[in-house]
Amino acid sequence: MTLSAFLERVGETTRTIELYAPEPLPELTEQFERRNSTTEYRSLPAATDDGFLIVFENGRFRASIGLTAAQEFLDPPISEPWAEHFVGAAYLRLLEVLENTLTSPLSRRQLLATARDIEHRAWHVGHGTLRVGFQNLSAYEDQLPVYDRLARETDLEIHVYGGADWNAPVGLSPTIHRETAAEIGTFWFLVYDGGDDPLGPYALLAREEDDGTYTGFWSSDPELVADLDAYLLETYG
Repeated sequence: MTLSAFLERVGETTRTIELYAPEPLPELTEQFERRNSTTEYRSLPAATDDGFLIVFENGRFRASIGLTAAQEFLDPPISEPWAEHFVGAAYLRLLEVLENTLTSPLSRRQLLATARDIEHRAWHVGHGTLRVGFQNLSAYEDQLPVYDRLARETDLEIHVYGGADWNAPVGLSPTIHRETAAEIGTFWFLVYDGGDDPLGPYALLAREEDDGTYTGFWSSDPELVADLDAYLLETYG
């Protein structure tokens, strides 16, 4: 088993997105027109305040999403996991729709916003195990304030994995795993086992591509999350 195998396990979804708006939005179209996805534009009167997307997956209706949520996902806000306004973020609606499907391209900002959703769940449950892969530990340095507070103010068991290009300060609660494995340097992941909350398990896994974007998925499937958690524990501790 490898982290790449988990991407293959989720697989690709044939997705068609119908964009209803007063004018085409190429920046939004480019977000979805990769892999097995296509976007079709449908004109709306110019006086229309807002447009929307209709998403079909494998030929079946999946969801209707307002353009506000879709456009916010292009450059999502980054909130702390405990922020009061976090729950109302429009882009979270798109995360629900894209769950359990391989998605590309994803930017680092989009992945960070998705990671915040998982950290938000872990913060509110307050216990369980959270495994986080930053590719390189130097990327973890920017997130020290978040993980220090998560460790201090919850009963979470936190494990951080990354290439050994930075030395974390001694005495912080998260367990640091300094790794040399190639896949650790290639994949960004967060895996939360949910503690004792049946709705808590959630995972994000994304592989960095040659152009600096990512291909990945996020999922609340308990079996998938448990298998990914077990793989990381058995392989890296």
